[in-house]
Amino acid sequence: MSQAVSLHLDASLALCEEKNAIKDAFSRAAATYDQSAAFQRRVGHELMSLLPDWQEKTVLDLGCGTGYFSEQIAKHGAQVIALDLSEQMLEHARARCGDALQYVSGDAESLPFADNSVDVVFTSLALQWCNDLSLPLREMKRVVRPGGMILFSTLLDGSLYELKQAWSQVDSRQHVNTFLTLKQVNLALAQAGSANHHLECQTLIERYPSALALMKDLKGIGATHLSEGREAGLVGKRTFIQLENTYREFQLDDGFVPATYQVCFGAINND
Repeated sequence: MSQAVSLHLDASLALCEEKNAIKDAFSRAAATYDQSAAFQRRVGHELMSLLPDWQEKTVLDLGCGTGYFSEQIAKHGAQVIALDLSEQMLEHARARCGDALQYVSGDAESLPFADNSVDVVFTSLALQWCNDLSLPLREMKRVVRPGGMILFSTLLDGSLYELKQAWSQVDSRQHVNTFLTLKQVNLALAQAGSANHHLECQTLIERYPSALALMKDLKGIGATHLSEGREAGLVGKRTFIQLENTYREFQLDDGFVPATYQVCFGAINND
């Protein structure tokens, strides 16, 4: 076997392991997701507002999780296909939405649908888990009919900077994922051939009674997998006390602490 082939196989294996680890993290969180997903719902409702009319459209909810937005979109008169990498998430989505929806276990980077088969793709806070953003963008563009639309939201660089800075004072390990810059998002859009698009970036702040409460929410939604392949939450009580103390430098006047997110909202017209 040549060195080039060997390196390609090693890279493919690493990506597969990465994807399985992400899938496992979200599968473990399926039962707790809804209790910890206030921020996800805030972003998703903002994203939904970008399309005023869902009536009679075939909509792919990519990264549907427990089906909250699949249900919301269906209530607006759309035919919804709920897709997620995690079968456990899909089980919760089915329990929420019943048999009116179609449920598909699948990967955003290789969608199991024919070309031009849906009117809209809706995907909120799922794409940041993809290794190469241009791949799911290209796949979404492929499955959306001409004249259709892709609506997406993703986190940008600078998200959770308070948590990242607080951890940096506790130890030298990585505890917070890195996210793409806006420039990198624009590059991925260009690579995917998505010229007709509009992006809007917002700074959204969630408030928590403590750093531990924030960490519990991140664990509750399954956002514990780090891009370098380790789990983020395996630390001891003493370390958490240190984190709590360092996070307090961001404390607000009312005693709560902020968690800042940089969110990119995107709308792509599929010409």
